[in-house]
Amino acid sequence: MAERQQEARTPRSGLRADAEQNRARILEAARTALATSGDASLQSIAKLAGIGQGTLYRHFPNREALVLAVHRHDVTELVEAAPALLAAHPPAEALRRWFDRLAAYGRIKHGLAGALHTVTRAQLAGEGYGPVVGAIALLLDAGKEAGEIRQDVDAEEVLLLVGFLWRIDLDADWEARSRHMLGLVMDSLRAGTASGV
Repeated sequence: MAERQQEARTPRSGLRADAEQNRARILEAARTALATSGDASLQSIAKLAGIGQGTLYRHFPNREALVLAVHRHDVTELVEAAPALLAAHPPAEALRRWFDRLAAYGRIKHGLAGALHTVTRAQLAGEGYGPVVGAIALLLDAGKEAGEIRQDVDAEEVLLLVGFLWRIDLDADWEARSRHMLGLVMDSLRAGTASGV
């Protein structure tokens, strides 16, 4: 009896794992496709993910559901990166590396903006704001405690400073310009920088 119950559970567990892998592949393909073009079709995303359209629709019944899932997944990864980077690097370096991830997120956000209605964009901005500000605060606080980051900045100000990342034109020079501007932001955040007040 116990063996039969185990056998009965095994195929379902295998299907669940397979379904999770499919969902992850769809999200990754959608992220790639939408970063290139906000007009990427669900058919092209399914093809890029190496799955059939029916599988895509089982996970995401429409385009908006898929775009929302990509955004939420990216925000979660971005927020979770902050403590992981702090565990592996000194605070100022962790902050800079997190900014690099934020730059990649900004590029993806360009594609998502074209794929979303205004109402949905406002909803997502509201959902992501608190967690992203919290991640920045964590990084800044560690830098302040280590004496690497100036004491007079807060997370919301820093988020405003790096807002160019999702407004910058994605031309041939966007990566170099983003790196340069992030370098300027980092220079302004370092301890010992005059506040200008």
